[in-house]
Amino acid sequence: MSQKAQKNTLWFSVVVLFAINILNFYDRQVPGALVEPMRKEFHLNDTQIGLLASAFIWIYAIVGVPLGRLADSASRKKLLAWGVIIWTALTASAGLAHTYALLLFSRVGVGVGEAACAPTATSWLGDLFPPAKRSRVLALFMLGVPVGGALGYFFSGPLAEAYGWRVAMVFAAVPALLLVPALLTLQEPQRGASELHPVPLARASMWNVLRIPTLWWIIASGALLNFNAYAFGTFLPAFFSRVHGLSLARSGVATGVVYLAGGVSGGAIAGYLGDAIVHRRKDGRLLYAAVFASLAIPFACAGILRPAGSLYSAMAFLALTYAALTTYYGLVYSAIQDIVAPNQRGSAMAIYFMAMYMCGASFGPLLTGKLSDVLAHRAAALAGSTAATEAFRATGLQQAMLIIPVLCSALSFVLYMGSRRITGDIRKREAAAHLATADAS
Repeated sequence: MSQKAQKNTLWFSVVVLFAINILNFYDRQVPGALVEPMRKEFHLNDTQIGLLASAFIWIYAIVGVPLGRLADSASRKKLLAWGVIIWTALTASAGLAHTYALLLFSRVGVGVGEAACAPTATSWLGDLFPPAKRSRVLALFMLGVPVGGALGYFFSGPLAEAYGWRVAMVFAAVPALLLVPALLTLQEPQRGASELHPVPLARASMWNVLRIPTLWWIIASGALLNFNAYAFGTFLPAFFSRVHGLSLARSGVATGVVYLAGGVSGGAIAGYLGDAIVHRRKDGRLLYAAVFASLAIPFACAGILRPAGSLYSAMAFLALTYAALTTYYGLVYSAIQDIVAPNQRGSAMAIYFMAMYMCGASFGPLLTGKLSDVLAHRAAALAGSTAATEAFRATGLQQAMLIIPVLCSALSFVLYMGSRRITGDIRKREAAAHLATADAS
């Protein structure tokens, strides 16, 4: 195969994996776009809405560990293909749900399928690109988060307004009919194929991953980031509807604009800066991530607290918030691969995802929803009302979302602490690789 053909094949693999991640987050965010019609049909409160996302996260985190371990030894292509089939089938099944329990069950099933995506795809991409180029390709891959979320909001809101929210759920599964066959045509790379120095690929203990000090700081950062990300994704359309008076379709489009503008710009910045700084200092990726997390604090406060009628300025500040937070993926995910051996990357990502989802993302929607309910009833009581009307629900949600900038400050601190350990951990990994190679020869 010519060099040009090899390059084309490589980038076709990247495009297919990127498209799968877009679908991954499209299907994950669809319920957020459909919060208001589902809430009204099933007579739900914000705590129950939050539970839909949290239940997904719990099963996603638990199932992800064995699937991540499997991604280090079995066919990543087959594992990912089955994951796509399962999560899209369960996404479509939500269109048949006529009780809250069945709706909840469908989201749990989606979590089972989607748990295969990140460990397999990030490990796969790590074997396609050398360390100095990984920030860009992983930032591109993780643009599936904002792009998938944006498309989910762009399409789901208008579809639900025109044809009902059930049709929007079924529509979310359709792209799998093209993506699964495309995935099965790809050639999976050998583990460790892109490393600068040969590394032994004997099966390693999963506990070795937990002996890396930097990874503990990264896990803590993931929990804080994902609390914010899932609170943001679950309630932003409802925030635009309640606080700024948008219709279902317009709130979906507004949320999509925030995701697309903020996410794409944040991902592009992370990819460029992450690969530029790593040549000068090994701790640069985590340092940049800490700086961007601190920038999210004032942006989030300004966007959330804008009064009704200030829609466009609120969208601008929230897009800046999302841009600052999205830089995390390209910077931190490439840092994980800097400190973890190729034959442990699936396991490392699975452990990372389990901890950050169980300790962060699972609480984001649920606690934000619970806080919103409490603050809505508090606002009603202060006004002398016995019922939490839509106006009080708007107040409660707006106040509850201020938890996002609070946690951004903790995120910045944790990333900075991780940056102080990563240089030593990278050197240890490089030394271990050289020693193992010398022993093998």
